[in-house]
Amino acid sequence: MPVLLQETVRCLNLKPEAIYVDGTTGSGGHSLEILSHLPENSRLICLDRDPDAIRLSRERLGSDPRVHFTQANFSDLAGVMRDLTIEKIDGILLDLGMSSYQIEQSGRGFSFIREEPLDMRMNPNHKPAGEHLINSLSARSLQTLLWEYGEERRAKTLARAVVKAREKEPIKTAAQLARIIEAATPRSHGPWKRHPATKTFQAIRIAVNNEMDNLETFLRKIPNLMAAEGRLVVISYHSLEDRQVKKAMVHWEKTCTCPPDFPVCGCDKTPAFKRVFKKGQKPEQAEIHHNPRARSAIMRVAERISS
Repeated sequence: MPVLLQETVRCLNLKPEAIYVDGTTGSGGHSLEILSHLPENSRLICLDRDPDAIRLSRERLGSDPRVHFTQANFSDLAGVMRDLTIEKIDGILLDLGMSSYQIEQSGRGFSFIREEPLDMRMNPNHKPAGEHLINSLSARSLQTLLWEYGEERRAKTLARAVVKAREKEPIKTAAQLARIIEAATPRSHGPWKRHPATKTFQAIRIAVNNEMDNLETFLRKIPNLMAAEGRLVVISYHSLEDRQVKKAMVHWEKTCTCPPDFPVCGCDKTPAFKRVFKKGQKPEQAEIHHNPRARSAIMRVAERISS
């Protein structure tokens, strides 16, 4: 189930003779809905780094001539546009969560309840896999990873537990790692609203896929890629991503960025975007009830201002 589906389509503000991008196509849920509202003379570019996602979305969307599929990370959007001789785009969606397919059927260890290889690569052709990180990083490096990318308060304890466990045997599967984390989490911390390995898996997945750097690269480049009145819609699922997106949008809205004690503005900065709404939008309770994975989603939308 695509998250915030109708809200996404509404916020993209689809127009005739325009070019839109689904930068995280996944299994094609958002793309399919966008396509159903897309004017006949507009185009939709579907990107995903996961080759399985491109295959699934092709099957789901069919051979509509308005759609073009490319296996690429959204951080490489400028290169994709160059290859397709596109000068500007009129809207882009990033749904930064994992797809249901990746969690349930990819076999790459995104779920901590399955005895799957501890892979966690969105693009299986890239290296390193999660197994390499979890078995090779020092306790201090693991602690830093869990703290910075998982915001895990018990990072030091869990890092030590992982190192101790791998001294006996390599950690090869997702379920094996989850059991180690669970055993290192006191029952006094329960009952758990979510599995104690959730933040650990998040941290490893972010590190393996270089997710924060990719998002930073995208946010740095996107102002130069969007047409005036074009919309950027970003759905994130944890505070690290959301803070990064919010920070960028607030910065884009500012005029002067000189220190407050400067008597005269010397930066000559002009706003690049305006936020469509100041606060992030969250799913309604009815959606969360039908799709529990939507509970942590937050959507932010900005519109490109004519330069």
